[in-house]
Amino acid sequence: MLDDLSVSRVASHLDVAWHTANSAIINEGQRLLFNDPKRFDGVTVLGVDEHVWRHTRRGDKYVTIVVDLTPVRNKTGSSRLLAVLEGRSKQAFKQWLNNRPWAWRDQIESIAMDGFTGFKSAAQEALPQAQTVLDPFHVVRWASNMLDECRRRVQQDVLGRRGRKNDPLYKSRRTLLTRISYLSDANKKQLFQLFADEHHLEVDCTWNMYQRVVSAYNEPDRRRGKKLMQEAINIITASDLPKALIEVKGLGKTLKKYADSILAYFDRPGTSNGPTEAINGRLEHLRGTALGFRNLTNYIARCLLKSGGFRNQLHP
Repeated sequence: MLDDLSVSRVASHLDVAWHTANSAIINEGQRLLFNDPKRFDGVTVLGVDEHVWRHTRRGDKYVTIVVDLTPVRNKTGSSRLLAVLEGRSKQAFKQWLNNRPWAWRDQIESIAMDGFTGFKSAAQEALPQAQTVLDPFHVVRWASNMLDECRRRVQQDVLGRRGRKNDPLYKSRRTLLTRISYLSDANKKQLFQLFADEHHLEVDCTWNMYQRVVSAYNEPDRRRGKKLMQEAINIITASDLPKALIEVKGLGKTLKKYADSILAYFDRPGTSNGPTEAINGRLEHLRGTALGFRNLTNYIARCLLKSGGFRNQLHP
């Protein structure tokens, strides 16, 4: 764990069989971590995300990871992996929550997650008192996808083909996705010329909606940021939007569905899916170190040893 070695490498160094080394590692993990009754104590903020554990077509290649975000929210430490669940579904996450004691479930205050409706439904049914919090990354990605789709559609409507390097819309594709405060004078001039063309009016309107969402998340004052986000949601979901803003209307349906979870982010500092994604990345590295896994049980055990707090249990 300390040197990020694979079981094969450890077995080779010790001149023993792979199963001998793996059994010793798993037994120590059971003693110090897996069977520790205090491992779930003090958890009040959860993070949940999907993870690809096998890049083959054989069988289910997804698992669900559950992360303790309490130390991050309280600024007392880093996140840690609590569980790896077989499959990626509402039922898998809900079943795990229902298997936890009532006293433990009652102390969960919030759950950070992405836009997968299965996780949200499972959390609402198993933990009705907990507030679901949608990660800012996914909201901004929805808004950027809206802008990209609008740009491509207008490109097709105006020129009847995909963008080429000298087309104004294609040349501005990265500038359109840049936050206003980061734009140089040359970038601002480029956008001014782009929006001066009446054929690009829909892109202009969509760009303004995108910038409203980004600006709300980048507002240092969270109370003001929440107000800006509420205003952005009200505008994007308004019933009197022009029919030509197809992509904006599509985003409006999504934002209306997740409005409570989006706004909850501003009331709960430190409740973000970022640390969960960080653990996801460490597990990707673990899988690469081992050159892949074929046994899900072994993979779950190695994941918990890697990111479940096992390092802190080892004797210095």
